[in-house]
Amino acid sequence: MYEIDNVLRPYAWGSTTAIAGLLDRPESGGPEAELWIGAHPDSPSVATRPDGTTVPLDALIAEDPGHFLGDASVAAFGPRLPFLTKVLAAAKPLSLQVHPSLEQARAGFARENGEGVPADALNRNYRDDNHKPEMIFALTPFDALCGFREPAKSRDVFLHLAGCLELSGSGVPTVLTDVIDDLSQDDEGAALRSAFERLIAGGDGVAEATKTVVEALASGAPMAPYQPELATVLSLNGEYPGDPGVLISLLLNRLSLEPGEAVYLPAGNVHAYLHGLGVEVMASSDNVLRGGLTPKFVDVPELLKTVVFESVGVPMLRAGVSELGQELYQPPFREFQLQRIELLPDGGPVPLAQSGAAVVIVTAGSVYLDSPKGDLRLGRGGSAFLPAADAPVNVHPVSGSTDTAVAFAVTTGLKA
Repeated sequence: MYEIDNVLRPYAWGSTTAIAGLLDRPESGGPEAELWIGAHPDSPSVATRPDGTTVPLDALIAEDPGHFLGDASVAAFGPRLPFLTKVLAAAKPLSLQVHPSLEQARAGFARENGEGVPADALNRNYRDDNHKPEMIFALTPFDALCGFREPAKSRDVFLHLAGCLELSGSGVPTVLTDVIDDLSQDDEGAALRSAFERLIAGGDGVAEATKTVVEALASGAPMAPYQPELATVLSLNGEYPGDPGVLISLLLNRLSLEPGEAVYLPAGNVHAYLHGLGVEVMASSDNVLRGGLTPKFVDVPELLKTVVFESVGVPMLRAGVSELGQELYQPPFREFQLQRIELLPDGGPVPLAQSGAAVVIVTAGSVYLDSPKGDLRLGRGGSAFLPAADAPVNVHPVSGSTDTAVAFAVTTGLKA
C-alpha cells in the first residue's frame, strides 16, 4: 500500500475553508475547490514508495499495470486507473454542464486532435478520450441542479412568472411566452429541446428577459409555490447577470441533499452543483461541455449533440449493505463504486470492498489498513493507493483511540 499526496485545484468557485476544515490541513488563503485523488495525467496524486522516494501515481501504475490494477481492470479499461475521486467544495455555483458518452468522447477527442487543436486550448471540448459518469456523496447540505424535469412542471413556473409580470405592468417578454409554447408540446423530447435551445442561443433577448424577471422578483413578486427555484434564479443572476443558465435552471430538477445522501449523473445529464461539500467519484476524465453560468468556452452546437432531452427523476443513489456488512454506493457504471467506512473506537474491523485497485481517504479519526502485503496507518486527511495485488484489506480502528473514524474507499464496479 502507498500513502499518497493529492493535488488541490484552486478554481474560483471553491470554498476557502471547507476542504481544509474537513481534512485538518492548513488553509491556503485562496479558494480550494477540488482535491484530486487518483492518477489522471493532468493532476496525478504522488505516491511514496517504501524507500521514501516519490513517484506520480500514473507513472507508478505504468510500471506494472497488471499488478497495480488487476488483470480484469486492465482488460475492461486499459492500463489506467479507471476512476477519479475528488473532495469537492463549492462556495459558488459551478458551470451548467454535461458530459459526453464514451463514443462521443472518443470521436470528439480524435476529431480535435486531427484538427490540430492544442491540448490546452481554451476552445477545446475534449481533453481526453473517456466519458465521465459521476456521483456525489454529500458531506454537508448540498444543493444542485440535476437533469430535466417534466416539461409541464417547468411550464408552470414560467406561467407563474408571466402572471407576475402581467400584474406588475412590466409586460411579458416574448422569450417567456415562446418558452411556454415550447414546453406545451406533446412530445417531451421536442418540448425540452426547443425550450433549451431557445434559451441557450437567445442572446440579448434572453439577457433582457432575465433582467425583467429578476427585477420583478427582487421587487417582491411572489415566489410561492416555487420559492426554491426562483430563489435560485436570483442567486445565479447575482453571479452571472443575464446568463442563459439563469432561466435554464427552471427546466431542471432543483435538489438539496442532506449529509449522507448521494446522487449519480450519467452521460447527457445537464447539471450544476450550487453549494456544498462532498465526495465526488467519476470515470477518470476531464471532459466537460459547458452550457452557461461560466466565463469559459461554450460550444452550443457540440453541447446540443451531447444533451439527452428527456425528463428524469432525481437519480438518488441509496446505500446497499454487502454480506460482509460493507456500506456500498454502486451507481450503474462499471468504472467505480464508493464505500463509506465508519469505525467505532471499540468496534471490529471492516473489510474493504476491492475489485482491482482502490483509493482510501480518511475524513475523521484514524484508521489502520491491514493487508497480507503490509500495513498502513492513516490519520484524518490521510489517503492511500491500494494495488489490486494487496487485497484483501481490512480497515481497523486505531488501538486506544476514543474517536469514531470515517473513511471513504473507491474501487471499480467490476465483480470481485
